[in-house]
Amino acid sequence: MYKNLRRAMLAVSVLAALLPAAAAQPPAAPLKIGFVFVSPVGEAGWTYQHNLGRLELEKQLGPRVQTTFIENVAEGADAERVIRDLAQQGHRLIFTTSFGYMDPTLKVAADFPQVAFEHMGGYKTAANMATYNARFYEGRYLAGMVAGRMSKTGQAGYVAGFPVPEVVQGLNAFTLGMRAVNPKAQVKVVWLNHWFDPAREREAAMTLVNQGADVITHHSASTAAIQAAEARGAMSIPYHSDMRALAPRGQLTAVTHHWGEFYTRTAREVLEGRWKPQAYTGGLKEGAVRLASFGAQVPKAVAAQVRAREHAIASGVFHPFSGRIVDNEGQVRLTGGTMDEQALATMDYFVEGVAGSFPKR
Repeated sequence: MYKNLRRAMLAVSVLAALLPAAAAQPPAAPLKIGFVFVSPVGEAGWTYQHNLGRLELEKQLGPRVQTTFIENVAEGADAERVIRDLAQQGHRLIFTTSFGYMDPTLKVAADFPQVAFEHMGGYKTAANMATYNARFYEGRYLAGMVAGRMSKTGQAGYVAGFPVPEVVQGLNAFTLGMRAVNPKAQVKVVWLNHWFDPAREREAAMTLVNQGADVITHHSASTAAIQAAEARGAMSIPYHSDMRALAPRGQLTAVTHHWGEFYTRTAREVLEGRWKPQAYTGGLKEGAVRLASFGAQVPKAVAAQVRAREHAIASGVFHPFSGRIVDNEGQVRLTGGTMDEQALATMDYFVEGVAGSFPKR
């Protein structure tokens, strides 16, 4: 009996000695996550929305993650240097948030096979590099409907960065939406050949207003085009962010982007060892693309019509690129049905209603 008692007391003392040591074990190191941004974060716009997604990721995962962002990184050699630095500093998940980062991301990914890379908007992948994107054209189509119903001149102005497929999709979808409610509507576009250049964006918007456009939208990274439209008394439909604070009189609605859910889910997959390179595309259904509230100047009947089409797109009943589609040179691009993903991903023409020819690159 006494022998068993001594053994029990010895076991208790050993356990007591071990408990403090176990309690003193340091917590697992947080997952380091890097973000590369093409423009300053600012108060609205493309990068601002991606940064909101980063902040949502931090909020949801707390001490399990540690994020870093580098803003205003030029595409090309600068991007490769920044991405490589993040990988060398121990970031195990890196999001590169601009189309022009595709090749630099691919190059760095080859040298850091233990790091997960997610590239926004591209099409090249690797064993440790995935792509993510959104069906932005769904929101663009709806915005075009609003513009078509609200424009008095039947002309809208489009300030655009580069003629890459994603931008062309948006321009064409906007035009299709506008002409769905006003078959004679016309969309004029000014190409910037920059993503972020407030001075050029402002000048382009002014030029379009001078040419008769009374609704301005854009695919550029700053708020300058929308502010210029507001200053000239034109209506506007911002892209990326809701910019009503900057255009309280002119904003009709906005096509907004939301990345928090995707960023959080991807980080969880890396933390749990479940991440695999796969393409993600979100849209109205997933909440990655949303149409902001309507301005007071938008009649209730117009808002109801657009919301009904929004529901049809989100539920899969309607696709913006469906039916007979003709380009602005008279060539039939789709005889019927729905345009496939490959055709959308390589779009290099303007639909009927876009003024001008496709720029040579």
